[in-house]
Order: sequence, then structure tokens, then C-alpha cells
Amino acid sequence: MNTFADLLSNRWLWVAVLSSTSAQLLKVFLILLIERRWRPGAFMETGGMPSSHSAMVAALTTGVGITEGLGSPLFAASAVFALIVMYDATGVRHSSGQQARLLNDLVEELRAVVREGFAPLPLRVLLGHTYLEVLVGTLLGVAAGFIAFSR
Repeated sequence: MNTFADLLSNRWLWVAVLSSTSAQLLKVFLILLIERRWRPGAFMETGGMPSSHSAMVAALTTGVGITEGLGSPLFAASAVFALIVMYDATGVRHSSGQQARLLNDLVEELRAVVREGFAPLPLRVLLGHTYLEVLVGTLLGVAAGFIAFSR
């Protein structure tokens, strides 16, 4: 019978969650280092360097690969899931962010023309990731998986 203790002791789950959390923390500190401003709210934002989604699925897939073997069906399922998440981060979500940026520019141009009562909220621009952001997130997740499961 599965218990709450089983959930709490699930190393694969917690390594993945901690890898994602580490990527989000790293994002905040990179903003501090590069932009010289403290933005703790970036911890809860999507997009940016590194990709926490990629870190999470890479850590999970690495852990499953080490413990279950690269030929296992569970590793195959985890790897396919990871590839879909990473593809989505660089493809669909990144494109959505670019479209949001263009729409926000269009709204600003419209505001300049019609200055009365037209004030829609700007769309979120930073939705997806560049290939480099996904690569760094993936490397972070793989490293976390190896640290946690290679013993």
C-alpha cells in the first residue's frame, strides 16, 4: 500500500523538484550578477536562464536512466517526456513570447494614436526559452541526477 512516506522518500521526484528549484534560484542570482538588481520575483517567473523545466525533466530522466537502465520502458517514457518539454520550451512557448512582444509593441503604437481610455494590460513576454537556456537547464538537471543517483 502506498503511503505518504513513500511520496516523501521518492528520490526521483525530489531530485527533479530540487533541480527545478535550484534553476529558479540560479535565475535570481544571475539577474543580480548580470543586471545588478535584486529581483526575487524572478523565482516565480517562466523563461530566462536557465530553464527550470529542462532541469527538472533532465534530472528525472537521468535518475531513471541510472537506476532503471537506459533500455527500460520507464527510461524511454521519461526521455520522451523530457524531449517534449524541451521542444515546447524552445518552440511553442518561445514563439508565444515573441508574439506577445510584437502585440505589446502594437498596443503601444495604438496608445500613441488613441490616447483616451485604451489601456489593455501588456502580455507576458518571457514565456519560453532560447536553445542556450534549455541546454544550461538540461546540464544542471543531468548533473543533479548524477550527483543524486551515482553511488
